[in-house]
Amino acid sequence: MTPSPTVPVALRWQGDATGHLELVDQTLLPVRLEWISCRDVDTVVEAIKSLRVRGAPAIGIAGGYGLVVAAGEAVRDRMTLDRGRGHILAQAERLATARPTAVNLRWAVERCIAVLDRLPDDASTITMAEALLAEARVIHDEDRRLCAAIGRHGAAILPRGGVLTHCNTGGLATGGAGTALGVITTAWDEGRRFEVFADETRPLFQGARLTAWELVQRGIPVTVICDSAAGHLLTTGRVAACVVGADRITANGDTANKIGTYGLAVLAVAHGVPFYVAAPSSTFDLSLETGAEIPIEERSPTEVTNPLGVIAAPDGARAYNPAFDVTPARYIKGIITEHGVIEPVTRDRIRAVLATPSR
Repeated sequence: MTPSPTVPVALRWQGDATGHLELVDQTLLPVRLEWISCRDVDTVVEAIKSLRVRGAPAIGIAGGYGLVVAAGEAVRDRMTLDRGRGHILAQAERLATARPTAVNLRWAVERCIAVLDRLPDDASTITMAEALLAEARVIHDEDRRLCAAIGRHGAAILPRGGVLTHCNTGGLATGGAGTALGVITTAWDEGRRFEVFADETRPLFQGARLTAWELVQRGIPVTVICDSAAGHLLTTGRVAACVVGADRITANGDTANKIGTYGLAVLAVAHGVPFYVAAPSSTFDLSLETGAEIPIEERSPTEVTNPLGVIAAPDGARAYNPAFDVTPARYIKGIITEHGVIEPVTRDRIRAVLATPSR
């Protein structure tokens, strides 16, 4: 495959306020690149739950556009104002709860609903749809800009040497160039050259299927390793830093991310390798004091016993399949945001950095 300079975006809106959302079906990568047309809310919810679209920022954006789809349903079905508003609010809750751990999803949905609350009581359903589309596009555009800022801040502090990442945090997981992967690609675009290692990220292999695919598309060499090989790799001195994303960060800096992140952080600290988290401010949930309060999604055991449709365990064996774990703040060297780098990771430093203008 000939590498291209850009990676396809995760999602896009087609048409006007009664148009539809299109998503890359990430469950088919890296074998096929196909788009899904979401013309009803059921399709959007299914796409989020089944990980056809995934990554905290991307599912937040999808949730915002999903509300536009709901408003379009109200317009096409010629609902009355009260019924149309009620339909949108009901679909908003379905969208917001499609996946429980990533805070960006509910944040984006509630931000769009706030726009409805500012409309006149007699606003038509098409007016509601237009207002929701405008806000969803703002959220999408904001994410592009903050990904670029995260990339700049992260590249500036990335030490010389190899970089190890976990799961997927690039253009497929966000509305822009990515968070943790955006740090890596920004440094590469600035002329830095280094080894990039990607944990395969079991049980769904997002690192092997998606991160490696994005890097190949960009022409950046990547080495995929088994998750269980990370400890050995860190002993070799080939890794100068670990950079990962986040799905929710609490007031004290505890960070929920894809399962396996916690173990990688412990290994990195044990080997004196700095462990960084890259995430936008929308991923912070300051209403939660510590990571113990973060709801952890548990997914189907078949993802473990039959990964990617391959029988990997005997009939009768049970599986435990938490989709995320929580890395305590004490293991995190710094959190890279669009506002700058939070270091050290403390409550006071988090509030101070998030209060500064993004740059």
